[in-house]
Amino acid sequence: MPSPRTVLLTGAAGGLGTLMRGLLPGYGYDLRLLDVRPVDGAPDAITADLADREALREAVRGVDAIVHLAGISLESSFEKIVKANIEGTYHLYEAARLEGVGRVVFASSNHAVGYTSRPREGDPLIPIDTPHRPDTFYGLSKCFGEDLAQLYWDRHGLETVSVRIGSCLPEPTRVRTLSVWLSPADCARLLHAALTAEGVGHTVVHGSSANTRLWWDLGTARALGYEPQDDSEPYAAKLIAEQGEPDPENPAHTHLGGHFVDDPPIWPY
Repeated sequence: MPSPRTVLLTGAAGGLGTLMRGLLPGYGYDLRLLDVRPVDGAPDAITADLADREALREAVRGVDAIVHLAGISLESSFEKIVKANIEGTYHLYEAARLEGVGRVVFASSNHAVGYTSRPREGDPLIPIDTPHRPDTFYGLSKCFGEDLAQLYWDRHGLETVSVRIGSCLPEPTRVRTLSVWLSPADCARLLHAALTAEGVGHTVVHGSSANTRLWWDLGTARALGYEPQDDSEPYAAKLIAEQGEPDPENPAHTHLGGHFVDDPPIWPY
């Protein structure tokens, strides 16, 4: 598709949103920013909750595409997850449908399949069609988001690329992260590919860099035109020296979701 010019970036005040609002304009995008909190340094950003349907309609009106990063990004109570991640994502899709927006890039997560066993040496990479196995209510909400995206494509022709993001940080912080790390620069490359590829329908992709210790297949991401440039391996020796090699008896080390399967971090708000 032609490169969209105006893109709504939800969750613009969050960690990933902050990284992307610094990098995506380099690809020629004019970003419209939205978050439930004020966005530092962006006085024109829209401050609105995903429950505010009228504000969402106004926010999506006239944009070419949406990058949806908003919501709770850690574990929380079921009630909070439902409001922010399930109902909020539904409200966003309804606003996009009503305003004729053609494409959404949805921030899914590896935690949608977090109870999947990580591959051992010599095993094949985890395929993109591995069944949903959420590790938390948070992961469950990402399963819902992917299925909602499929419904809106099948019923309404609204295209989505659902990106199962690993860990998008300036550098990996855990030994596990060496396998699912997505550098900020590669994240911007992947989002750009997801925004511009032709005929995506609803496509699910794994979101990580070209890591030496990669656990999952990047085939569908590469098919969009994504060419990752970064690798977590330069950080490996330091992290392994500090944290040790993964323990094969520890569920947090044997599942894709890491510590989300037994001691998930809790959303602080």
